[in-house]
Order: sequence, then C-alpha cells, then structure tokens
Amino acid sequence: MRTAVVTGAGRGIGAAVVNQLAGEGWSVVAVDICADLPGVKYPLARREDLAALAAKWPQVRDFVADVRDPDALQEAVALAEREFGGVDAAVAAAAVMAGGKPLWKTEDGDWDALFDTGVRGVFNLARAAVPALLRRPEPRSGRFVALASAAGHKGLWHLAGYNAAKHAVVGLIRGLATDLRGTGVTATAVSPGSTRTAMLDATAALYDLEDVQEFSQHQLAERLLAPEEVAAAVCWLCGEQASAITGTVVHADGGFTA
Repeated sequence: MRTAVVTGAGRGIGAAVVNQLAGEGWSVVAVDICADLPGVKYPLARREDLAALAAKWPQVRDFVADVRDPDALQEAVALAEREFGGVDAAVAAAAVMAGGKPLWKTEDGDWDALFDTGVRGVFNLARAAVPALLRRPEPRSGRFVALASAAGHKGLWHLAGYNAAKHAVVGLIRGLATDLRGTGVTATAVSPGSTRTAMLDATAALYDLEDVQEFSQHQLAERLLAPEEVAAAVCWLCGEQASAITGTVVHADGGFTA
C-alpha cells in the first residue's frame, strides 16, 4: 500500500485528490488549516469538512496544520511514517486567492497571503516530505506534485500577484526536480484551468461577476472543470507509472493556455 501526504485537503481539488487516492487503495494523511487567514477575504475549509473527508476512508487520517508552519508539516509527515510505514507521494494543493487590483495597487496583505500559503507552503512541504520520500529503499518511485495554475503561464487581469505566485511554484518544481536527479523521486506541477471550487467563487467576487460560468469561455472545453478532473492528473502523476515525468507541468486546464 502506498502512502501520500496531501495539503489543502479540506475541499476542492485537494479533497478530490484524497478521495481518488484513497479509492485507489492509498493511505493518506489529509492536511488542512481549517481556519480563515489574514488577507484572504473568503472563508476557507472548516474542521468538519476535513473530518468528514477522513471519515469516508479507514486509511485516511485528518491532520489540522498550517502549511506556513514547517514544524507542523514535519509532524504530518511523521504521522504518515509512523502509521503507514513511509511516504510515497506528497501533494501540495494548499493555496489561496487574493487580488482584484492592478499590481501597483496591490496591498502587502494580499501579496503575503498568496506567497506565504501558495509558495512557502509548497517549500515547507518539500522540506518535510522529500527526505521521507528519499528514505524509501531503492529503486524508489517517490512523487512530489504541486498545484500550480494556468495563471502560472498566462497573465490575468488584476491578478498579477497570483500570476507571480504560481510562476514561483513552477520554478520551484523545476529546481526541485533537478535536485532530485537520479534518485527515482520525481517533482511535477499540475496547472488547472477554471475549476468549480470555492476559490473560483472568490475569483468571481474579485471581478464582481454574478456567475462563475463566465470563466468557462476562456477554455476550449467551454465549461468549468470539475475538481475530480484535475485530481485525475495529480493522482496519475503520483503513480509508479508516471516515472518518465519530472521537472515539468501537466496542463489540466481545459485548453485555457492553448
């Protein structure tokens, strides 16, 4: 049985990843802050969301932790090793949305929220999880997967801070993959397009849109994506069969960046 640690697991794409991995027989430590954050103007997942997710699967453990806290992520990884014997994949899905102004009017709180959770959180998970991935005996098949975004590849109006944060995630993954060369552990990013999540609702609010469906017109699919569609790409990258994919991005974006 393979084991994963997944951050941002309380809802959205993170929760969909946990459900799919568990359905495929994985053991999972599902991590979420389960609290609101300064600079984030919409409610985040709650403790009951994470608990309900874990209650669906006997091999899923819910773990409340802030990805900005490196010690908390070390504890999450230690839980996975203690309960399930090791870590085979780490998925950095925790991120927030902030913005709605041109870059030169962006407030420090918005910028800090985007980078502290969406970039430093990925960095902190890598520092906690990669050593555990490398503790697996050779030949290894460890996987580190981070959620980037179509915003990491295409400028978005009044979301320059979010653009910058997701570009940073892509750069982090490319560097991490290079550091992992020859180890059997890979590092990849998945860039979703407009996906039906609470974060997309928050983005619509920044644009004063009444209907998130308007975002679908930016995608060749001409519809919003379901979290499960993005999770399918993430979970495939977590598998042993994805051994040739490292240092790059899988665009699960419905054609947003075509």
